[in-house]
Amino acid sequence: MRVLLRVIAVVQLFFGVVFAFAPGAAGSVLGLGSDAPGWAHWLFVMMGARFLGYAVGMFAAARNPTAHVAWIDTMIAVQVIDLVGTVAFLAAGEVPLVRVASAVVLPVVFVAGLIAWHPRRQARLA
Repeated sequence: MRVLLRVIAVVQLFFGVVFAFAPGAAGSVLGLGSDAPGWAHWLFVMMGARFLGYAVGMFAAARNPTAHVAWIDTMIAVQVIDLVGTVAFLAAGEVPLVRVASAVVLPVVFVAGLIAWHPRRQARLA
């Protein structure tokens, strides 16, 4: 669990830095052209701040998962919402898979691991 939480933290940190400090580059990767409204970059900065916050939370949880179950539970919820939203936008043809593949794969991996090694589940199995 501690390794998984650190991996999630690093992923959150990466996306946080990119979205908060290079919103134009993030927009380009996602297919926004130079004609995208300026507020799109503002949303990326806001999103980046939240990624950074979750990175800190995941690093804290990695030190003591049992004491930080709330961070683990909210990360599960975030990842499920991310996956459902991504699949819905893919199904509607709004985003191409090539641009959002990590948003399809990572939530499945993260949620599966977080549930499998969840501190409450491990306590019940012990």
